[in-house]
Amino acid sequence: MVSSTEAAAAAAARTLPPPPPIGNGNCAGVAAESENPQSDVERWKHRVDEYDSMADELELRVNEVLEYYATRKQPKTSKGSSGSKVREMDKFSGSNHSGGKLVEGCPKEVICSKRMQELMRQFGTILKQISQHKWAWPFMEPVDVKGLGLDDYHEVIKRPMDFSTIKNQMEEKDGSGYKNVREIYADVRLVFSNAMAYNDDRTDIHVMAKTLLEKFEEKWLQLLPKVVEEEARQKEDEAWDLAKMQIFQEASYEKMAKDTSSELDELNFHLEKLRELVIQKCRKMSTKEKRELSAGLSSLSPEDLNKALEIIAQNNPIFRATGEEVDLDMDAQSESTLWKLKLFVKGALELQAKNSASKADDTIKRKKEIYDAVAKTARKRNKKIHPM
Repeated sequence: MVSSTEAAAAAAARTLPPPPPIGNGNCAGVAAESENPQSDVERWKHRVDEYDSMADELELRVNEVLEYYATRKQPKTSKGSSGSKVREMDKFSGSNHSGGKLVEGCPKEVICSKRMQELMRQFGTILKQISQHKWAWPFMEPVDVKGLGLDDYHEVIKRPMDFSTIKNQMEEKDGSGYKNVREIYADVRLVFSNAMAYNDDRTDIHVMAKTLLEKFEEKWLQLLPKVVEEEARQKEDEAWDLAKMQIFQEASYEKMAKDTSSELDELNFHLEKLRELVIQKCRKMSTKEKRELSAGLSSLSPEDLNKALEIIAQNNPIFRATGEEVDLDMDAQSESTLWKLKLFVKGALELQAKNSASKADDTIKRKKEIYDAVAKTARKRNKKIHPM
């Protein structure tokens, strides 16, 4: 499965195709002067579809980055970029931070496993000593419930245990065996606690189990400090690995954000170029269309009007909008500027109309709420004046 970081890297390696070369065209349909106007339109549509697909992909990556930074916990670390943190981590990549050099080519997990295996081997020695005691024979094999006629055994003992079962579990090689020493310790205690729970404290089995449990606990206390030390080291290793993973993850998202930003800039650049090519090939705007455009400009909001004036200034460096009113000579503007304005005004007015409709709906709703409230108050007042 490809990770989001790998996908981002692959996408970043791809370059956006430039706008296609196009002949003479027409904004509403390509002008007749083009040799093959239909092919121009098809090329534009194809390229727009490509850019649209790229924009969708970039949007997904932007959302992924935003979600990561919105949900991640702020790390309690010193200031610095994730890149510097990664380099700092790399200094320790060849050594165990809790002490001791890692063996080259040997994963840390293997070394941790070997340390735990050594503790389990030492525990095996303790188990062997206990199992060789003269009173250990009743606990060597599973209790013969049927042979001894212990009909209620499984009602009292919910999890039977014996030394042979423990030994087999310790020797398992398929990953189903014990993972750490404390698991074996718990099962050995269970052997004796089961015997003490089922047999009366005056019986031989109870006394034998209690005696062996005491001897076992004495030997366990000698091994316990090493077990505690190893568990502490494993917790340190886990915390260290988690911190390192988080830092590398942060670095990958940081890179993804930078690459995506660059690609968005490139996509915007190509879209603007394509738009320029389309507008350059548009037919000349009629006098009627210019009058409609002028009327549309006068209907814009102040904010949108400023944006429209910026479009004019981009294509006409000597144009300056001064004062509250602007005297704009439509005939003095280039065709590309006029078509840019037409597209902008059309979109801005559609949005204004949509917002106005929404506000009108809100006003009607608010008036209805006020009317209902007044009517409700009047009904209550009438009830007080004319009680039943």
